[in-house]
Amino acid sequence: MKKTYVIDTNVLIQAPYALENFEDNNLVIPLVVLEELDGLKKAEGEKGANAREAIRYLENLRIRGDLLTGVELPTGGMVRVEANCVEVVLPEHLPDNKMDNRILKVCKGIHDNQTDPIILVTKDILLRVKAQMLGIPSQDYMAEQVLPGHAQYSGRCECFVPEDKFKDFKKKGIQTKYAYTVDSSGKPENISFIENQFVIVHADQSHKKTQLGKVQKDKIVALEHKKAKPYEVTPRNVGQYFLQEALMMDATQAPLVVVKGMAGTAKTFYSIAVGLEKILNHPTGEYRKIIISRPNAQFDSDIGFLPGDEQEKISPLMRPVVDNLEQLIDSNEEERYSDELELQGKVAEIFDRGIIQAEAMNFIRGRSFVNTYLIIDEAQNMTPNQIKGIITRAGKGTKIILLGDPNQIDRPFLDERTNGLSYASEHMKGSPYCYQITLTADECERSSLAMDAIQRL
Repeated sequence: MKKTYVIDTNVLIQAPYALENFEDNNLVIPLVVLEELDGLKKAEGEKGANAREAIRYLENLRIRGDLLTGVELPTGGMVRVEANCVEVVLPEHLPDNKMDNRILKVCKGIHDNQTDPIILVTKDILLRVKAQMLGIPSQDYMAEQVLPGHAQYSGRCECFVPEDKFKDFKKKGIQTKYAYTVDSSGKPENISFIENQFVIVHADQSHKKTQLGKVQKDKIVALEHKKAKPYEVTPRNVGQYFLQEALMMDATQAPLVVVKGMAGTAKTFYSIAVGLEKILNHPTGEYRKIIISRPNAQFDSDIGFLPGDEQEKISPLMRPVVDNLEQLIDSNEEERYSDELELQGKVAEIFDRGIIQAEAMNFIRGRSFVNTYLIIDEAQNMTPNQIKGIITRAGKGTKIILLGDPNQIDRPFLDERTNGLSYASEHMKGSPYCYQITLTADECERSSLAMDAIQRL
């Protein structure tokens, strides 16, 4: 049975082509949605860009037919604009002057006059609550949703291998067909490895014998950069060994690195350390510069109203980057802050020489980066469309590092299943161009207090 979906504005703002993701069902766009799109079309940042994209999509449909009576979509469904339902009466506690309530009037009007199922699709949780009060089914826009956090791809696994194969691991690697795990009853089980997955390899007769590797085609091979010390930084746990491997590999081997993890797991610290190693400490010629962008829930709309030039506007958001640079530039913890002016001068020199550049997310749109080490911090505050825009900006020799914690989201309408970081992680899983690692709570290295808080709070 075909269903009727009523589409809210926020769905089109997040995914301008969302109308193509409802199969052969009937779609209804309330007139108030067109009014809201019109009000957003001049907005700065992704919100305005997506509003304009959605408007152009609707224009293409209008050219093909009458949107008031319905236009067929490529999926076989129909979409129409609902301009009626103005006489529908809502309860007194839902006044007509609210945009959301005008959408509810359309839902109720259709619900009361047809037998086919009707569903409101909105990313607004409170609007879904209001719809439930009226007896109208509603749901989130789920086309871009990925698995819940605990079930998302972590980029790593553990396995056992025969003792005789394990001894030659460093030199020859091990065919994946020899690796296995065990179920709850202790019986061996085969493992479906994923390309570029990191692996903790145990010898099956001596569990204390352990090696770290990565999957390449049908073989588990040893890490290439296990002994590296980028900018004098040494890995302190298994997760950081895997992280170091992904970051140290050049852009031809690993042009995209996705790193998820809680606060204090050294995601940003390690990423900057490797960048400085490649450009400043032991120049390899791989990268021309490091670009760091750190999206913020309010950033896109507020940057134009802050005083100063671009760098002065985004400097508050770059403070975490400066904190990490202070630790990297002076590794002597006892003497690091003895001369604050000298330390500030060293950090300023890094920026003045153009080794590290801070960029606003707004200004990255439409650019193409060549031979660049590009770090996107706090990527969980980006939408799937923004993430796609960043990854597709990668030119020759560019390495993109996406960092973030899917459990720390500050942006409306995003959660652990719909944010851009999780979206990129799940959709790039298995790509030969992407390495991933999720750092765990027990790999927090910020301080004993930070680790204890992560586990308790």
